Amino acid sequence: MRTKLSIAGLLLAVGPIWAHHAFQAEYDDKKPVHLVGKVTQMEWINPHSWIHIDVTGADGKVTNWMVECGSPNIMLRRGFTKHSLEVGTELIIDGYQAKSGENKANGGSVTFKDGHRLFVGGSNPDDPGSQKEQPK
Repeated sequence: MRTKLSIAGLLLAVGPIWAHHAFQAEYDDKKPVHLVGKVTQMEWINPHSWIHIDVTGADGKVTNWMVECGSPNIMLRRGFTKHSLEVGTELIIDGYQAKSGENKANGGSVTFKDGHRLFVGGSNPDDPGSQKEQPK
């Protein structure tokens, strides 16, 4: 009986670990994205914050993207506040697209219109925007 309780306790403790995914499980490091758009929503939720932005393509079509970021605590420690990303804020986001091909990405960095840049990644292997010349 004691063994069954121990195994059940172990499974309950490990369950949340299985629910939290690794970068490689969901995102493709061979599919970097460079998104330019305006914030439509910012979700400060655990375990990841989400930035939703409207990106206008070359054809004029507007597409909404979801960008996964670090946890709210990580975002605050990196310089974000609840007022940093209000609806309508113009951003450039570099990250990696979901393996599913949907309009979802794991964010690496966010660059504001004034050139200020912040790292937002939580589980990605690097900051894909770090290799590019930054806006002045």
